[in-house]
Amino acid sequence: MEGPTYMDTVDRQLIQALRENGRASYAELGRLVGLSGPSVTDRINRLETAGVITGYRATVAAAELGLGVTALIGISLSDAADHEDVARRLKDLAEIEDCWFIAGDDSFMLKVRANDVDGLEKIIRRLSGTKGVSRTRTTIVLSTKWENRVGELPEEA
Repeated sequence: MEGPTYMDTVDRQLIQALRENGRASYAELGRLVGLSGPSVTDRINRLETAGVITGYRATVAAAELGLGVTALIGISLSDAADHEDVARRLKDLAEIEDCWFIAGDDSFMLKVRANDVDGLEKIIRRLSGTKGVSRTRTTIVLSTKWENRVGELPEEA
């Protein structure tokens, strides 16, 4: 779909409610915004089709899965590297949780999770050996104060 999607106050309320509880039923959402379940279904389907809502997922405690080390890794590219090609190569590395193409000294910022420091070292070696990567810069996260924070959506114009 081209251009921004028109969203009214009810759409914004539905999105906010889903960001807070992605398992809310259409009936619950309908009570929250004063609509019937089928009306909520139609609105959510429209927001999904328009690409506003891109998916649903479970949030998990990484440490409970054995991934006790989180790091942010900046990637600088070699002069001849194509950033789209490098992004495709990075996508193949399962340890990368998030990847952002950024402005500044680095070209990409990655969020990775590893079992331990030895695991992180292996990830960094794999990244350093990726075609198009000239340098990495790693920051280890000591503690997480919050993640996946649900912020308020801006009011409609």
